[in-house]
Amino acid sequence: MEPKTIKDIMLPLDDYAVVSEDATVLEAIYALDEAQKKLAPGKQPSRAVLVIDQSGKVVGKIGQLAFLKGLEPKYNDMGDLGVLSRAGLSADFITSMMENLRLWKDSFFDICRRARTTQVKDIMRPVTESIQVDAPFSQAIHRIVMYQTLSLLVTQGDKVVGILRLSDLFEEIGDQIKSCAESQNQE
Repeated sequence: MEPKTIKDIMLPLDDYAVVSEDATVLEAIYALDEAQKKLAPGKQPSRAVLVIDQSGKVVGKIGQLAFLKGLEPKYNDMGDLGVLSRAGLSADFITSMMENLRLWKDSFFDICRRARTTQVKDIMRPVTESIQVDAPFSQAIHRIVMYQTLSLLVTQGDKVVGILRLSDLFEEIGDQIKSCAESQNQE
């Protein structure tokens, strides 16, 4: 059994949560909810929202961590959190940072207000990683691993037509490995 193609396992852009860069975090949360309702049975839930500019071009993505980080603006005072986390900081140091910066000390009302006023362009991560819809399956695996990303934009020419998610890619690879193992056991 041959692996499916990228086109077979990608999620079409029409089925994914997409918002304008001027949308609020709250609008992005609603878009994510609506996209979940459109998913085919058995499909992994989406965990991110794509952001488009005024011309309709995909310019960014907001994942679950970006949503949380965006609701507490004091994280911006800490610098590059990825560098800090990779530096091997102790749990005690991380806890002291939270206390000293008074992270998550605002009322839930303030956090909800931030969701209604913060624009997604202020919390999104720019997206540049992509793969052509007709690229080999092996290239998709390689790019996901090398970019250390949870998804790749799928393009046809210059146009984004979908998104290839790690969860869907992993599920397909797992199915292929099990199928291969079962056929070898029958020999």
